[in-house]
Amino acid sequence: MIKIGWEGLLCYCGLHDGTMALPNTPPEDYETPRFPSLNVQTLYDETADKRYTLYYVLDVWRFTLLWTLIIYACFHMGAVLVAMFTHGWKKSSWRYLWAVPVIYLVIAGLEAVMAGSIVGLVLGAVYSAGYYEMNTWIPCTWGFINLLVLIISSFSIQGGL
Repeated sequence: MIKIGWEGLLCYCGLHDGTMALPNTPPEDYETPRFPSLNVQTLYDETADKRYTLYYVLDVWRFTLLWTLIIYACFHMGAVLVAMFTHGWKKSSWRYLWAVPVIYLVIAGLEAVMAGSIVGLVLGAVYSAGYYEMNTWIPCTWGFINLLVLIISSFSIQGGL
């Protein structure tokens, strides 16, 4: 709980010990869903224990970060495969070509940690401020949106990102 005081007046920050906003308090038997916990029947969680719903800001951040890491790693490994197939399988090219997957995965990890952390914390703050509960599909969707922003920003477009 974060206390903010002005001249004897105390306000409390809207994080409420890391939970989402008060009107959407979790059910008594609520447990944070295991990753990935995607509900494939419907987008609304109709289960009694809300097993496909995120209530805590740190869980939203964690799910968004993990999905962004997975999606970025898959995309960067696809780029590595294209690079390896286009440069041939000559013995001389393998001298340095083995480092390409390692470098790409390290770069993907750094990019994903930055993008996933920022977006995950903003998502948690927005849902907390709006008194919403979050479906587990939302962090997955934002992982793909992060990837699309990465792809679009890689092009040099006049007035682009």
